[in-house]
Amino acid sequence: MPLPLEGLRVIEMGQLIAGPMAGRMLAEFGADVIKIEPPGKGDPLRKWRMLHDDNSVWWAAQSRNKRSVTLDLRDEEGQQIALSLLKSADVLIENFRPGTLEKWGMGWETLHQLNPGLIVLSVSGYGQSGPYRDRPGFGVIGEAMGGLRHLSGEPGRTPVRTGISIGDSLSALHGVIGVLLALRHKESGGQGQQVDVALYESVFNMMESLIPEYSVFDHIRQPAGSSLPGIAPTNAYRCKDGKYALIAGNGDSIFQRLMQIIDRPDLAANPELEHNDGRVRQVALLDAAIGEWAAQRNLQQVLAALTEAGKP
Repeated sequence: MPLPLEGLRVIEMGQLIAGPMAGRMLAEFGADVIKIEPPGKGDPLRKWRMLHDDNSVWWAAQSRNKRSVTLDLRDEEGQQIALSLLKSADVLIENFRPGTLEKWGMGWETLHQLNPGLIVLSVSGYGQSGPYRDRPGFGVIGEAMGGLRHLSGEPGRTPVRTGISIGDSLSALHGVIGVLLALRHKESGGQGQQVDVALYESVFNMMESLIPEYSVFDHIRQPAGSSLPGIAPTNAYRCKDGKYALIAGNGDSIFQRLMQIIDRPDLAANPELEHNDGRVRQVALLDAAIGEWAAQRNLQQVLAALTEAGKP
């Protein structure tokens, strides 16, 4: 069967992570993605982290299913070649600082006039408009501005990162969603659109209940390590062999099964623990009970007992 995006022509002008990841996902589903790289050194991701045959394996993963062409977009000839490619393209992906494409004669108005059906995905730190528009932004800054870095880590300790470029990845996902929505709009008789994705907004969209909690209760959630405040029990529990098991018993029926597994029928029968709000009030008691059970078994024994009982 043909892939769902076969026949879609995408020009990718981005580099490093967010833009190219969006291009990679479109390419995986059949789009013809032509990646434009600067002459001489190419996308900087080629030299990031571990190299194999003089290119990073990260770059190879990020660039699979794409075709690559070298163009100097700062040069007038390169700009004209890029415009000729965009004239027949369906999508442009770019993650330069706002104003860069305009400086090169490829701003939204120019491109829309050249190709009214073109969809332009623009990924930047703070979006194409607003007071921070001209500030540089990386995924790590988007994670901080969007609220994620405030929540990560242990209480009172330095905020930590997830170990991957999650801010960029979330922006890439939002960008792909935006492109697909714009394609749907175009299929319904509309013209091309500009999809404006900001790194900080992509992270901010993941903040779940934090904003209404602040709006209604003036409450600011704080870092909580491996637990999740307001939901219980869910935590990382140290086993006898020094490894950790992540155990989530926050569903009412799941909690009942978990208490039977750890041989605490008294807690299972406690009406105050029947629902989540009651369990939250006694989360320290529950964490201690689960932790004591896990500490007497190695990780594989803990996982086997939980899996056999259908417990996450």
